[in-house]
Amino acid sequence: MSQHANPQHRPLAPQERPLLVYLHGFLSSPQSFKCQQLKAWLQQTHPQVVFYAPLISPYPAEAAMALGNALADFRASHPGPIGLVGSSMGGFWSTWLAEQHGLPAVLINPAVSPSRFMPDYVGQDLKPYSGEDKTYRLRTQDVDNMRQLEAGIPATLSGRYWLLAQRGDETLDYREAEAFYRGQQQTIEDGGDHSFQEFARHMPALVDFLFSDQ
Repeated sequence: MSQHANPQHRPLAPQERPLLVYLHGFLSSPQSFKCQQLKAWLQQTHPQVVFYAPLISPYPAEAAMALGNALADFRASHPGPIGLVGSSMGGFWSTWLAEQHGLPAVLINPAVSPSRFMPDYVGQDLKPYSGEDKTYRLRTQDVDNMRQLEAGIPATLSGRYWLLAQRGDETLDYREAEAFYRGQQQTIEDGGDHSFQEFARHMPALVDFLFSDQ
């Protein structure tokens, strides 16, 4: 996407600029490496892109309400293009939001059915990977809430997606995402891991995918 796409060369108002929403993974935070890497790269190379990365609650009902309200507010107040990027659990949230709002999304080693791994965490004291001084404890009700949210995503996706996955992902089976996003743009690489090694080389194409057609 050209930084000088506006034919009048008029500086875009903040609400007119492209908005990239980054959604982190389970027990992660906006301080995660990929999130900060993408933020810094955008500031250097695409300063016209507004970057927003919320802290997402591990409790599905709370996360759904907060993210749903945030996107509804953006759609009401931001006439500029909006794109989603989600990693791991953030990939699920990106899909959930993209289906509601018709937005493009880039999914990095995404969780397709989070409710399947959540029971392993029920009743445990969970600490964020970012080192924040917080403790979470999931309940059976949280798993049920996630199942309901998963059921709200249609079998035939209406959004526009780019799947980035690595076969060496030690946390999630890439084949589930490959099947779920069949028919969408996919880049599936040998090796790697759940963090998605060498993510930075895909960032220019990521911006083009999200904003070049809007």
